[in-house]
Amino acid sequence: MNKFAVIGLGQFGVAIARALAQKGAEVMALDISTDKVELVKDDVAHAVALDATDIKALQAQNIMEVDAAVVAIGEDFEALLLSTVQLMELGIERIVARAANAQQRTILEKLGVLEILSPEENVGRSLAETLFNPDIKAFLPLADGYDIVEIKSPQRLSSQTIKDIDLRKKYNLNLITIKRLFDEEVEGEVIKVEHIIGVPKADTIIQKQDIMVILGKSKDINKFIQINS
Repeated sequence: MNKFAVIGLGQFGVAIARALAQKGAEVMALDISTDKVELVKDDVAHAVALDATDIKALQAQNIMEVDAAVVAIGEDFEALLLSTVQLMELGIERIVARAANAQQRTILEKLGVLEILSPEENVGRSLAETLFNPDIKAFLPLADGYDIVEIKSPQRLSSQTIKDIDLRKKYNLNLITIKRLFDEEVEGEVIKVEHIIGVPKADTIIQKQDIMVILGKSKDINKFIQINS
């Protein structure tokens, strides 16, 4: 069983702690606020109210035994830095820290943190993309200029096969999967339910209401949308 520590139980930290626990990991959730600890105590293996800037408090919880620690403190960057330093002092090999902006990211990089999360930046960029282009339903930025996007299938591509569209050759894009609506009977009523169809084959036909999940460079994705809009 993997063991993880999550320090800072705001919305971001709680989401990480619960997701790890749901995957079967042993999670230690830590926060200075007793109220926040109470909210998550039933979802994780251990939930403790303590000051994570206090190395002795961390040692008392045997935090040295975790496989990785996530420092998700959002409101107090000084506390985040001090907690990160204490984890380093205790020899935690894998530390993931949260950065709210570019300045915080730079400081953490100078400190030697290799894995840095910027949820606010990612959410902001994702919202900007979906507002700017309504055809984009979801957006996940990756490294090196790559994105994964969910795009409403362009009408001009309806009834064409994946082979006909030839995303890789024509647009330098990869189709990961397709989200499609199916009619299902629920409690005697027929409703539309969305399912992923798996890995698309060459003869898979694009339908009008499909959502295409595509991987590629931002510029190539935008080109694909502009050409087919």
